[in-house]
Amino acid sequence: MKVVRLRAVVALAAVLTLVSLVSLGCSAKKKGEAATAAGGGLGEEGLGAGSSLERYKQGTLGEGEQGPLKDIHFAFDSADLDEQARTVLRDNANWMKDHSKARVEIEGHCDERGTVEYNLALGTKRAGAAKEYLVALGVPADRLTTISYGEELPLCHEHNEECWQQNRRAHFVVLGE
Repeated sequence: MKVVRLRAVVALAAVLTLVSLVSLGCSAKKKGEAATAAGGGLGEEGLGAGSSLERYKQGTLGEGEQGPLKDIHFAFDSADLDEQARTVLRDNANWMKDHSKARVEIEGHCDERGTVEYNLALGTKRAGAAKEYLVALGVPADRLTTISYGEELPLCHEHNEECWQQNRRAHFVVLGE
């Protein structure tokens, strides 16, 4: 059942990526840029090695930190950035400024409470909030993409607040430098 739901989420992400590209009027293609510039990392380069989906497929999701950028966490039913999240995002922005060719995908994740649809929307808001703050800190928006996995790729599978807190996050994946 989880595999079917995961496939549905990936299919939804692909549809949202296509809708995003159509809404841009395919201007990225006219400029010779990769079509994935506006999408969720599902283009010609494939998913980054540190993406939650790739780590899930490899059976390594939840096995320590991946990459140079740190995750941020959110309160229940919220996409608001607290001071701790802002501090982590400032550090992440500094790394991105030092690595000016790096492209980063921001994944929005949720805990298991709420419907699949609600959590996909909340994950989108979380990834968007992180992206907006990074852009405000001077990271070019065209180097950042977002995707929501909702509740589908939890780090922790227990049913308690400590576990749910780990799952309410934005994860940062370096797609290329």
